[in-house]
Amino acid sequence: MMVIMKTPSINRKTASRKEITHERIVEVAARAIRRSGYDGTGVADIMKEAGLTHGGFYAHFPSREVLLAEAADRAGAEAVALSEHIAASVPPEDALPSMVRAYLSKEHCEDVENGCPVSALGSEMPRQAAVVRRAATRRIKEMIDVIARQLPDWGQPGAHEQALVTAATMVGAMVLARAVDDPKLSEGFLEAALKKLAPTDV
Repeated sequence: MMVIMKTPSINRKTASRKEITHERIVEVAARAIRRSGYDGTGVADIMKEAGLTHGGFYAHFPSREVLLAEAADRAGAEAVALSEHIAASVPPEDALPSMVRAYLSKEHCEDVENGCPVSALGSEMPRQAAVVRRAATRRIKEMIDVIARQLPDWGQPGAHEQALVTAATMVGAMVLARAVDDPKLSEGFLEAALKKLAPTDV
């Protein structure tokens, strides 16, 4: 199951009220962009969901783009942290198959709001501001690195390329599985990718 772990970046015991509020806004925005897309995520809706007034937005962010960049960074960080947690919770030889199975699960497919931001938002990225793309790109690189570190030939020239193929296959399968309105076809995309990336011994 690909359920994103919450990874607060501040110590709430020592954080100021403004910092706590800022974190709450980013947390809400990170879910909102995955649920509704960048263009479907408005400042007023985010502030309302966070329990705040629209007028308070500029006390925390100079622009909507800066908020979206922080939201993209947060969503990506949560996905990377979950992958690392999955890898660390099983024997080394099971790390990559476990990550792949979690990513390509039906649960992840249905839980867009809390899932991987790359499969939820990838097609929108070319039209985003540079600051948003930069934040997302950094986390995508981290995702690829987490995959590469689980490969038997990690550190060898071919490992990075294999990690790129693995990430592209996982994300692509998830995008297509969510795009179609045919449940059997949706399931077929996930199962086919799973068979290629994490085959089980018969």
